[in-house]
Amino acid sequence: MENTRFFEKHKSLNAKIVEFAGYAMPIQYTSIIQEHKAVRTSVGVFDVSHMGEVFIRGEKATQFVQKITVNDVSKLFPGRVQYSAMCYEHGGIVDDLLVYCISATEYLLVINASNIDKDYQWMVANNSEGVEIDNQSKNYSLLAIQGPNSRKIVEKVFNMTVDIEYYHFMYGKLGDTDFIVSRTGYTGELGFELYFKGDDAAASYLWDKVFEAGQEFNIQAVGLGARDTLRLEMGFCLYGNDIDQDINPLEAGLSWITRLNKSDFIGREALLKVKADGLKRKLTPLTGDEKIVPRHGYEIHSEGKTVGYVTSGTLSPMLDKPIAMAFVDTTILNEGKPLQFFIRGKEYAANIVKLPFIEQQ
Repeated sequence: MENTRFFEKHKSLNAKIVEFAGYAMPIQYTSIIQEHKAVRTSVGVFDVSHMGEVFIRGEKATQFVQKITVNDVSKLFPGRVQYSAMCYEHGGIVDDLLVYCISATEYLLVINASNIDKDYQWMVANNSEGVEIDNQSKNYSLLAIQGPNSRKIVEKVFNMTVDIEYYHFMYGKLGDTDFIVSRTGYTGELGFELYFKGDDAAASYLWDKVFEAGQEFNIQAVGLGARDTLRLEMGFCLYGNDIDQDINPLEAGLSWITRLNKSDFIGREALLKVKADGLKRKLTPLTGDEKIVPRHGYEIHSEGKTVGYVTSGTLSPMLDKPIAMAFVDTTILNEGKPLQFFIRGKEYAANIVKLPFIEQQ
């Protein structure tokens, strides 16, 4: 397993370390519930340095990114970020990602840790524009600061005003290290992500500065366990659970980022056919009335028959009840038939709700 540049900090906090995408990563420090609530009520810090960073450069950079992603890159300008996805020709999802517009000739694509090699090879294979595809994933570290008090901490650390809108970024400097300061994140809370190239000393210095600045807000280190429950409360997709190469963005509820009216992109023809034929299944948010945990792969029943399966599920720390995303047969949804979670041989009522699962302030 590889270590991030914050690994010694995780060890010093007695984090529970697990293997994730080839990295030794903290799953939790205290408890998932405590860390989850810290982000919802004050502020938490995540090491997400395992994520991938690939730079696209060249005169045809915009044309290339427009071709390989489903969202409309022409809407971007320097300092703007876009949530998007890449699809195969058949419409299945290569990965979901963030597109950072650095300039008209340079973009940063932030991809999922478990997909870095696959994504890079797929980009290279589709590079008919002759752009430079620079995989800098091993060289970048990434610290996410999430929660209602996150802006105050970031401003203290960099000694500057961080007045940027959601899905925008700016630049900062700490010591001799340059940063991309991005208002993104996957928790549903106010939050910022700090990208930088630097050694262990630079990472340690940043970590200490962040925790010093956040001491008055009872800042918490947060592991991947709470990162998952936080994103699920918002209904955000996780690659490998809710989306993959056999799932298209329309059935996954990502039609809002899939610009079928833009000029040709990889997978467009297949997705137009999916839309014309109608969806056979749909990613559906569900809650339960009893304290059960609907885990990935559990069946969804209706009238004693299997009509779908859970992609992500947990007991929501904020709602104190089960929440889940599940693919469900659209025929059943259209008929309004009751649904049940099927767990260890027993059925439990599953209620269809709207996203997000929790109300934001």
